[in-house]
Amino acid sequence: MNWERLRNVDRRIIFLAMGLGILIPLLFPVELPVGAQRITTRLFETVDAIDGQKQCLMISSDYTPQTEAENHPMTIALLRHGFTRRIPVLLNALYVEGAPLLADAIDQVMGEFNARATSREDSVIYGRDVVYLGWQPPPIVPILAMGESIAGIYVEDYYGNRTDSLEVMQHIHTYDEVGIVVAITGLAAPLWYVQLAQTKYGVAVGAACTAVCAPDFYPYCATGQISGMMAGMKGAAEYEEMVDEQFALGGRRKATEGMVAQSAAHLVIMAFVILGNISYFASRRKKT
Repeated sequence: MNWERLRNVDRRIIFLAMGLGILIPLLFPVELPVGAQRITTRLFETVDAIDGQKQCLMISSDYTPQTEAENHPMTIALLRHGFTRRIPVLLNALYVEGAPLLADAIDQVMGEFNARATSREDSVIYGRDVVYLGWQPPPIVPILAMGESIAGIYVEDYYGNRTDSLEVMQHIHTYDEVGIVVAITGLAAPLWYVQLAQTKYGVAVGAACTAVCAPDFYPYCATGQISGMMAGMKGAAEYEEMVDEQFALGGRRKATEGMVAQSAAHLVIMAFVILGNISYFASRRKKT
C-alpha cells in the first residue's frame, strides 16, 4: 500500500466524508440508545412533580440563533412535558435576539397538541395553558421584579395582551407560584437566577445549556442550587427520550436525530485519525 499517499490524502476527501457523515443520518434518521444522566433525570422529575393546580413551569430563555441547534430542542421538550402534564407554562426571553425562537417553539408544540385534541379541555389554549411574557431588558430587572409581581414587570405579553387579563395569570403572581424556572442558555442565565431569584425568593432553578457551558453549572447541581440540567445536545436528547417514553407523544425529536449525526461525525474523525497514525508508523517502519 502507498502509505505516503494515504498520509497526504486530499483535504477535500476529508471534508466530503465529514459532510456525508453528518448529512446522511439527518436525511435518513435512525435511533440510537440514549442513556439518561442523573442530572437530566433530576430535572425531568422536578418538572414532573409540579402541581399544575397551584404552580407553573417557567421557561426563561437567553439563547440566540447561534446556539439554536442545542437549545431549541430543549424548549420544545419542556413545552411537550408541561402541556402533557397540564402544567401552566410561562415563558420569557432575556435577550431580544431569541424572542422569535420562543414564539416559534410555542406555535409548533401548540399545533402538535391541538391537532390531536378532540375537545376544548384537550386543547392547549393561549392564556389558559401557556403565556409568553416576552422580552424586558436588562435581564437583572425582570429576574428580580418577578419576585414581587410577574404582571407588574411584564405588563403586556409578547403579543400585546394585558398580562393581568389572561386567565392563568389570575393565580400566578410571583415566584411563589412557580414550581421551577428552567433557564435555557448559551451563557450564564441559570447562575443569575440562582444568585438573584433563588437567594432572595427561594425559587427552584434548572439549567438547559450548551455543552460548552455545562462545566460551569455542575458544582451548582452537586449542591442542589440547580435542581437538574440538560447539558448540550445529549442532555436535550435524553429529555426528549424520557418525555417520549413516558407519554408516547410522537413527533420529531431533533436532538436525538442530531446526536446520530454528531456520533457519525465523531466516527469519521476517529477513522481518519486511526488511518493517519497507521500510515505514519507504517511509513517509518518502511524507511528503517
